[in-house]
Amino acid sequence: MGKRESVTWQTGSLSLHDRLHKLGQVPMTLWFTGLSGAGKSTLAFRLERLLVERDILCVVLDGDNLRHGLCQDLGFDAESRAENIRRVAEVARLMNDAGLTVLAAFISPLAADRTLARQIVGAERFHEVFVNSPLHICEGRDPKGLYKKARRGELEHFTGIDAPYEPPLQPAIRLDTSDWSIETCLGSLMAEVQRYRARDCGESE
Repeated sequence: MGKRESVTWQTGSLSLHDRLHKLGQVPMTLWFTGLSGAGKSTLAFRLERLLVERDILCVVLDGDNLRHGLCQDLGFDAESRAENIRRVAEVARLMNDAGLTVLAAFISPLAADRTLARQIVGAERFHEVFVNSPLHICEGRDPKGLYKKARRGELEHFTGIDAPYEPPLQPAIRLDTSDWSIETCLGSLMAEVQRYRARDCGESE
């Protein structure tokens, strides 16, 4: 479905530069990808706490949470997953434009969908975080009991069981949550945030 000719992008008198200067923010999107049970949401919410404590305004976009509202009409087939990621990326871009740092925690199993998210958010702002934990570890954790349901055939299109996961080839950060502690992972994430902020606004790491 194409854009209607009557739809025009509206701009206000407050520029993005003015907004970011007022907030003292350098917005970015950390996109957490990995298998169910790898630790994406856990790390995103823990990182949110650390960033807020440093006066960095941020928000977590969690896959399960958004499927309760914005994406509740979508299934888990490839087409629906692609649309899910597209919507989330558009929200992340708008939040970045408002000055917020976004922590997006989504399985996002296909490389093409993550590439689209990068294009929407903007390559400079988009930082791909591969939460890397092997299938057998994630299945052993199974905090929501989803792997058991998938093995019994009660869930279709479940990533790692009957749907593929394409690991990022060159993520900004690779976190081995099968071996690293949460604190070690958070240290790597904070370092990435600090590098980006230092590059764009001259902060000292």
